[in-house]
Amino acid sequence: MREEKGNTGAGIVDPARGAKQARGKAAEMLAERFLSSRGVTTIARNVRCRGGEVDLICFDRGAVVFVEVRLRTNPRFGGAAASITATKRRRIELAARWWLYGAGRRHAERPCRFDAILLSSLDEDGIDWIRGAFDACFA
Repeated sequence: MREEKGNTGAGIVDPARGAKQARGKAAEMLAERFLSSRGVTTIARNVRCRGGEVDLICFDRGAVVFVEVRLRTNPRFGGAAASITATKRRRIELAARWWLYGAGRRHAERPCRFDAILLSSLDEDGIDWIRGAFDACFA
């Protein structure tokens, strides 16, 4: 581990965390290209609110699609699908709701769904796209 230069705090930066974030960013970019090649249009990336985040927000055939991108290269603790826990789903739903009633309010009446892009490597051939991966109630 090394000290981060230029940081006013005395924080220690873990190089492995930086590499993990870079892989996550690469996975999201790969997922976005994959979806785009299938006619899905990205309208927002990395939407964050207090307590939640959505990786990609897209349009697919008139529906607003909230996409969670998961990369798991080591299957020891379960694959990418196993990493989308009930807590993770609630955080995605929270961010989706926050976006729909804020920046995306003009889309609030459209049908919505939650998809997952699952990867075991940074290779498009290994992408598993699960449409309607989980349901959410916005009532």
